[in-house]
Amino acid sequence: MAGKLFKHLKKRPIKLALEIGLILLVFTGIKTWQERNMISGTPPALHAQLLTGEAFKLESLQGKPVLLHFWASWCKICRLEQGSIENISKDHTVISIAMKSGDANDISQYMTKHQLSFPVIIDASGDISHRYGVYAVPANFILDPAGKIIFKSSGFSTEWGLRLRLWLAD
Repeated sequence: MAGKLFKHLKKRPIKLALEIGLILLVFTGIKTWQERNMISGTPPALHAQLLTGEAFKLESLQGKPVLLHFWASWCKICRLEQGSIENISKDHTVISIAMKSGDANDISQYMTKHQLSFPVIIDASGDISHRYGVYAVPANFILDPAGKIIFKSSGFSTEWGLRLRLWLAD
């Protein structure tokens, strides 16, 4: 009896390791598929108007790492991440792009309701998102001080994961 139990326990860690490996493989496959169209290297020119009415040029931010954060007001995962983005924006340069989330009034109300203050570019048509290859939100690009994309991700990112990538970018 004890011999059978010992054999069963010996096989269990191997089965568990295989199951974890399969889950990681599926997760990596999904992430790779979601990020397949996201651009790398030099980002396209980004000249837009912020929600505040200020003119914005991405090139003006060279010299420091930048987090470009694509999100949508209807995205539940984005909502989980927005507190982290707000916190990061206090210490780092963050530019967010609200994809297909309505007009300036809609986004302004959303930002006020959720007590968010990070800079927002309105991408009502999704044109900016498509130029960056973003088809799923949230999506993040970390630019190094020279303005090159060095990290990109789609899906939920932790605050500390984003902070680490910003630190490495510097």
